Amino acid sequence: MPGNGNCNNYSCATATETLEWIHAIIHFIHPYTFFWESHVVNFLTDRLWEAVDKEWIDCLRNEPVDHLIQIPSGFLKDHWPSSLKKFITTSSSLAFPRQQADLEKLLPNMQVALLNNVITQGMNQKKRHEIEALAAVVSSVARDVETNTVVDVGAGQGYLAQVLCFEYQLSVIAIDASSHHGSITHARAERIKKHYDSRMRKSSLGGRDLTLPKTVTCRVLSSDMLKTLLNSKDVEPSLIQQGTGIDKHCHNQSSSTNDSLLLTGLHACGDLSVTMLRTFLESEQVKAVVSIGCCYNLLSEDEDGFPISRGVKSTGLRLTRNSRDLACQSADRWRALEKDGGVHNFELHAFRAAFQMVLSRYFPETLSTSSPRIGRQGKALRRQQQQQWRGMGTSHPEESSNCPVEYMGSSSSSGKERCSLFEKFSKSGMRRLNVKERENVDFSGIWKEAEPFTEVIGAYWSLRAAMGPVLETLILLDRLLLLQEEQGVEAVMMVPIFHPTISPRNIALIAKKKKN
Repeated sequence: MPGNGNCNNYSCATATETLEWIHAIIHFIHPYTFFWESHVVNFLTDRLWEAVDKEWIDCLRNEPVDHLIQIPSGFLKDHWPSSLKKFITTSSSLAFPRQQADLEKLLPNMQVALLNNVITQGMNQKKRHEIEALAAVVSSVARDVETNTVVDVGAGQGYLAQVLCFEYQLSVIAIDASSHHGSITHARAERIKKHYDSRMRKSSLGGRDLTLPKTVTCRVLSSDMLKTLLNSKDVEPSLIQQGTGIDKHCHNQSSSTNDSLLLTGLHACGDLSVTMLRTFLESEQVKAVVSIGCCYNLLSEDEDGFPISRGVKSTGLRLTRNSRDLACQSADRWRALEKDGGVHNFELHAFRAAFQMVLSRYFPETLSTSSPRIGRQGKALRRQQQQQWRGMGTSHPEESSNCPVEYMGSSSSSGKERCSLFEKFSKSGMRRLNVKERENVDFSGIWKEAEPFTEVIGAYWSLRAAMGPVLETLILLDRLLLLQEEQGVEAVMMVPIFHPTISPRNIALIAKKKKN
């Protein structure tokens, strides 16, 4: 398996090079803690823009929205301050490249099965794209390590497991924490099997038996627990446990087997991706791993989440929940936004920051532990508003060309209308938080106080978002380095296997052990 090539001035082909890249990232982000440790909901209450170079803010406050949303992708203008341009170019150079790799060139023995409408039933475009690419990669790596058994961790509804079984004729164990998912996986696989049985009867493969994925319901909390499952000779499909009961039940089933395995997971959430990597290193059975992580915000702030490599641990760096949230930002998704999409995003951030002022002044008890989460209330309101505009045959308020950042002051949308929308947003958030409405809440007064500063929230958010791909790169390089630090790993690489706009979390960690 080939190693990684250069990315601008950086490479991660060896542990030494990976650590150099990591140190370069840490050196770069150190002066900008006010970006990556902040929470944008506190933009107004903590006056976050005041920590940013005033020359940067003054420069960007009047830039068109379609320029701002491209900053995380490295966009800049010649007339911008040199220090700002350096910040943007350095961010871009430190981020791992996201363009989808030529997988057939990277994995010469890879064969891609084009999926039919039967096996893709229920998949949206994103899921179909992911499953088609990942299944081909897993099948290729399985052939390399000469195993026919794949363990799909965090299998969900079993889409990947079923494609691996029916299209690539692999034996698959699908592990998921939800018993409902396990039932869906089994029922769906039974339906699909009938189609493939019929197709095989009409072909020269008529006598061949098709096996279904073996579904296991278990909340995997540690590598020890996962290893116990893998060592079980006859894993029961009804392994439904909660909490510590899982560990006891799994141990009761433990029975050593010499079968070799490949471990994989499509967007295994939070610590689960780390658990997979540790299991790969610790279990003799597991000969390869193909892991695509997500939900960095849910990582533990210790050796179970980040950092996990000896090299990064030695730096003393820790990433807070806010910085791990930021690592989930996708520059490619931002760049793909149309102008109105950028306007709406910035407007929602302004509403949420102003709502934080409401909570701070009238309901401080809601902020006693952490910033409350109100979900996607604002997006629902925006959809309602768009439907009203369409029903009235009215064009969108922000359809003027080259819309500047001062979108909140657009002449086509009055201050009264914006204030009314903010009040709806706030009341929706209050209901989500189970906060009882009070008559004395001055929504209008708070919005009038907040509105003059909303023209810079787009600039602040875009600059902060530029650090997202850098922080994600740091988290991924930490995982890569964990594998590179071990002597028994023969080949390891990070590869973008999905189109980044379709699936932003598109980096796969692929590793194989040395053959005995």
